[in-house]
Amino acid sequence: MSVFVEYARYYDLLYRDKDYAGEAAYVHTIIQSCASGARSVLNLGCGSGRHDRCLAELGYEVTGVDISEEMLTAARNAAAVNPGLKYVHGDVRTVQLEKKFDVVISLFHVMSYQTTNADLMAAVATAADHMHSKSIFIFDCWYGPGVLTDRPTVRVKELEDEALAVTRIAQPVMHPSENVVDVNYRMFIKSKVNSEIHEICETHKMRYLFVPEIQLLLTGAGLELSRSEEWLTGARLGCASWNAVFVCRKRPA
Repeated sequence: MSVFVEYARYYDLLYRDKDYAGEAAYVHTIIQSCASGARSVLNLGCGSGRHDRCLAELGYEVTGVDISEEMLTAARNAAAVNPGLKYVHGDVRTVQLEKKFDVVISLFHVMSYQTTNADLMAAVATAADHMHSKSIFIFDCWYGPGVLTDRPTVRVKELEDEALAVTRIAQPVMHPSENVVDVNYRMFIKSKVNSEIHEICETHKMRYLFVPEIQLLLTGAGLELSRSEEWLTGARLGCASWNAVFVCRKRPA
């Protein structure tokens, strides 16, 4: 079940300042380093397709999968004129496309949304099922040592466009025995047309991960860890790293 219910309607506005092009360029650099010549990409948890459009501009053919119909509608509308993009409604834990891809990606903490061991194992298995022997799997997540060192705090974000003014309050609650943080979002959306205010409350559960458990998850799916680093910076992972990226391959037969 998707946690992006009403939240999806305002997703692109909330992340308007996110550097999707820069992030896609960073992923492109990893692909060229680890799987030079790759062209086909499967994006598990593609959201509204912002990364996909940037990757398509870099020459990739991208198939996006998401459980949220609202997100997929936005992705399809924006990609209507791009033949290099395709979208499928599905759950990253169970979807089967009967096709192999050069690269499988799962970005913007989709793996951290898999809060149970069963969910994580299923999502990693999905990635493995869509990889051939030379494919790579790239995913980012909340990194445990960084989260425990610099613990989540209340954050307020304000954004607006020509029609709306949005204030989002994120209130975290940690569950250390589960390695999970409940991010309780409360959003106030004010119409600039009639000044009406609409309130939305949603809880997004996020799991922070550690390298040993990731290695165990990968082993169970027939994969192995090839590279790990801090997201975007490329720095070595440490207690100051909140966001990590992992590159995985099929284990040799």
